[in-house]
Amino acid sequence: MSGHGTPIPMISHPCGPLTGTAEVPGDKSISHRSLILGAMAVGETRISGLLEGEDVLDTAKAMRAFGAEVTDHGGGEWTVLGVGVGGFAEPGQVIDCGNSGTGVRLIMGAMATCPITATFTGDASLNKRPMARVTDPLALFGTQSVGRSGGRLPMTIVGAADPTPVRYEVPVPSAQVKSAVLLAGLNAPGKTVVIEKEATRDHSERMLAGFGAEITVEDTDEGRVITLTGRPELKPQVIAVPRDPSSAAFPVCAALITPGSDVLVPGIGLNPTRAGLFITLREMGADLTYENEREEGGEPVADLRAKYSPNMKGINVPPERAASMIDEYPVLSVMAANATGTTMMGGVKELRVKESDRIDAMARGLRANGVTVAEGDEWWSVEGLGIGNVPGGGTCESFLDHRIAMSFMILGMGAEKGVTVDDAGPIATSFPIFEPLMARLGAKLLRNNRSV
Repeated sequence: MSGHGTPIPMISHPCGPLTGTAEVPGDKSISHRSLILGAMAVGETRISGLLEGEDVLDTAKAMRAFGAEVTDHGGGEWTVLGVGVGGFAEPGQVIDCGNSGTGVRLIMGAMATCPITATFTGDASLNKRPMARVTDPLALFGTQSVGRSGGRLPMTIVGAADPTPVRYEVPVPSAQVKSAVLLAGLNAPGKTVVIEKEATRDHSERMLAGFGAEITVEDTDEGRVITLTGRPELKPQVIAVPRDPSSAAFPVCAALITPGSDVLVPGIGLNPTRAGLFITLREMGADLTYENEREEGGEPVADLRAKYSPNMKGINVPPERAASMIDEYPVLSVMAANATGTTMMGGVKELRVKESDRIDAMARGLRANGVTVAEGDEWWSVEGLGIGNVPGGGTCESFLDHRIAMSFMILGMGAEKGVTVDDAGPIATSFPIFEPLMARLGAKLLRNNRSV
């Protein structure tokens, strides 16, 4: 049963060449942070290209509940009139973050050092996900939290009235945990320090600096040391959100496995902490090129051109690359199934606690479509059959996970028989235009047995 309403079955059939331009939505990670930091600044922040998926819209609603004035001007243009660091008002209702683990964890961090109380909930999937990884370090500031067993939502957070700065070493690579601690540190006096043994996506550090926070990043023997000086006055910004590399992954991968395809995906953010999938695909032999490389809003950007690549090979993906592509492993496993040889993916324990257990979800679906998968707690491997040789014909469960649903839609485009997903509704959380965009390129997607 879906957490968003009636399940929406969808089938993806083998199709002819995919051609054209795929203008994917704005980056989800940057969209969340733009709204939250805009709400913590003094004055009006203007945002263009905001991702208007359900996850980000839930964050916009949350910022309104905390007292910021958030306005949708249409066409991805938004403004946020902020209340300043420490200026959040106590919300009058429960904060519903839908399916968004990023949204709820970052918002918890942002309000954790304000003297207010807020209760958070989400959909069936989000309410199963562990929150202790965030609430434990927030407790070091003096924050209190009460939730369901196992540290799960619904959960009430009591912000620290007299917060103290912390020094925290992130136990597992997680940009969400790091960012929550940094956001909490904004309203703590003195210096908050976060230490990462493995670098994760650095959108928070870049954006904090852009809003005027005093923040330094240093590579040391301990790891990556991030130091934030608390209680700045954040200055409003003009933000152009680059297009989301995690969303770009789907039309790119579809083109690589569909004969005759040539697809251009313009304006994609290529932050080094996010570009691991594209590096990996090129190592596998993908015909994937960067065009018009440039910088926009402090982030590296390029247009990606993906062409049919029939000779991709399985590889061992370096475990240290996991943090830069953690959301892309589901669709990478689809590419691995279409390569020849074995693709080994290690250092991916984090996949077990995403919107679903993504290793288990993809393994089940791939096996249902004739692909051999082996797995352990922190690794998995896929035996490639070569392009055009995946049998398909199976039905896959999405587990309320948008990336699982989209990955199996890509699998069906290059399989011998169509691939069915039991519920494609969650796709709207991150990529609301996925279906029409892929259809315009030439994909054959059917929703409830009707063409989309």
